[in-house]
Amino acid sequence: MPVAKSLIDNSATSKNQSGVQSLEIGLSILDVLIEHNEPMMLKDIGQVMQMHPAKCHRYLVSLIRKDYARKLSDGRYGLGERVNALAALGHTGYNQNNVLERLTQVANEIKDIFNCGVQIAKWFSEGPIIIQSVEPDSPISIITRIGSRMPLTTSATGQLFASYQPDMVVKPLVMAEWQTKNDAVIADKWQNFTQLQAKIRTQGYATVTGDMLMGINAITVPIILPQLASITASQPFSNDKPSVESLPLEYAITIIGTTEQLPMSKQRNVVEQIIAIAQRYQVA
Repeated sequence: MPVAKSLIDNSATSKNQSGVQSLEIGLSILDVLIEHNEPMMLKDIGQVMQMHPAKCHRYLVSLIRKDYARKLSDGRYGLGERVNALAALGHTGYNQNNVLERLTQVANEIKDIFNCGVQIAKWFSEGPIIIQSVEPDSPISIITRIGSRMPLTTSATGQLFASYQPDMVVKPLVMAEWQTKNDAVIADKWQNFTQLQAKIRTQGYATVTGDMLMGINAITVPIILPQLASITASQPFSNDKPSVESLPLEYAITIIGTTEQLPMSKQRNVVEQIIAIAQRYQVA
């Protein structure tokens, strides 16, 4: 296959850029499996790569270890679950733009039903960022600019994302918000925060009542794409935490309103309606 061959040739002859040739060869083999789009025998992969099957097999072993390839019972090699996960994110039409479009439709329907503001947030390395905001047609408008970073400790959006990320990622960000170097204070605050995380994971959503704005309540629901959930549901998890925490949580929807619009006594009902709407648009 010319595409795979050219990758090797380019890596061997390029003098202007350094790289890892073995990685490029391994990715070329992965390209062969992707382009063939069905399991292949080792000799056929070697023939396409113009490589001895024994050498080709060593690269396939590494791809299998990282779950980018798999070996079938009949001896053929096919694509692994990692590739399927990438496909769910961007190679099958279910890409990031498509996800945002669907989430915006969800947000507009939630706004129409509850007459409340709705925000869509995405997790980045620095924390959750608002990527879409829908305002209600009411005198009370809660404006949060797109691009705003939501605090992990005081916002429903931040608390939810913090509950579905590894502690090694969350703790430095949380400590920066606390702005204290007192070890005793940090230890006490972190213990309380981990209890909050556990509660959020158990109930499946986060809420705040006037923590950021007096008289304003917020409820945040995680958006776990069904394609990724089905891919990772059978994988083992650690930390003695619910398996949903290990899913790649990238998005969340937050509904914001007054205490009259979103009474905490009815929060479970609100969450169920949000999830039902999201499921109709195939984003939950």
